[in-house]
Parts: sequence; C-alpha cells; structure tokens
Amino acid sequence: MALPQERIYTLEDIYALPDGQRAELINGRIYMMAPPNRNHQKISGCLYAEIYNYIQKKNGTCEVYAAPFAVFLNADDINYVEPDISIICDKSKLTDKGCNGAPDWIIEIVSPSSRRMDYNTKNGIYAEAGVREYWIVDPSKSRTTIYRFQEDAAPIIIPFDQVITVGIYNDFRISIGNLGA
Repeated sequence: MALPQERIYTLEDIYALPDGQRAELINGRIYMMAPPNRNHQKISGCLYAEIYNYIQKKNGTCEVYAAPFAVFLNADDINYVEPDISIICDKSKLTDKGCNGAPDWIIEIVSPSSRRMDYNTKNGIYAEAGVREYWIVDPSKSRTTIYRFQEDAAPIIIPFDQVITVGIYNDFRISIGNLGA
C-alpha cells in the first residue's frame, strides 16, 4: 500500500523509517511492505539455495542475495526496492549498501498484499532499469510468469509442475513444484 502522495519521497525518507519498518520507494512514492508469510519464505529459501548452489557448482561470478537487500535501480534518489531474490553478475554494481543499478535477474514471490505491485508497478520499473530477466512466482496460482526483457518478448507463464529454463543461464533448469516448497 502506498503512502499518500503529498510530496516526492527520497532515499532520505526510507532511511528515516523506524528500525524494522520495511518499505520500497518507486518513482518518489513510498510503499510499505507487509511481513512475508511462511510459504513465501519457504519458496524464497528454496529458490535462493538452488540458485546459489548452481552458481557455486559452475564456479560462476554472479552473486545471489535474498531480501532484505537494497537495490538502487537508477542513478537517482527516488527508486529503492528490495526484491525477494536478486542475482547480480556485474560486481562493480555491488557496494556495502547493496546494488547500484539493475540486477541481471530478479525474482518476486507474490503475496496477497503485493500482487498489483509485482505484476504491474515493478514490472515496468524493472524493464526500464535494464533488468534482463524478471520472474513473478505466484503461489496462489501455482505458476511463474517470466519476463525476458532483453529479448523483448511476450511474458511466458509456466505452471509450478513444469521445468523452467533460466534465461541468463541456458543450462540451468528449475521446477518450482519440485523445490519442496
């Protein structure tokens, strides 16, 4: 849920929030974040482990981070997000504060309170910022919607019981339904 748009909010407002209060900043609007439920966390943990293990096995250079992890999408102070999972292959984007610029691959896991944000608002800003691949994992619909922005193609919708080939790694396949989540 967005706070009323009385003014343009900035990173300074995000950092001024009380400890433990999580929010995202998109085009100068603050969106408060509800705590994720257990199923959300289980899916997030399983996906993180699969991706981390794949990168390690391949001696890859990309790094994977789970929320809360700060992503400063653009060179401005009005956009700040905390994707559920971020994969960054350009280490020059990484600082002690998080990621400056677009991650290569972002995964958002839909919660009842984040549905509109994940499918609409974030889809647009991730595409504009240069994210290569964006997954929306939707437990209530048992499907994953995949956007491969660099291919400029229509989204792909894959049921949890089918295997997904990761776009940024052509030899990496994941089945959400087989993750134990």
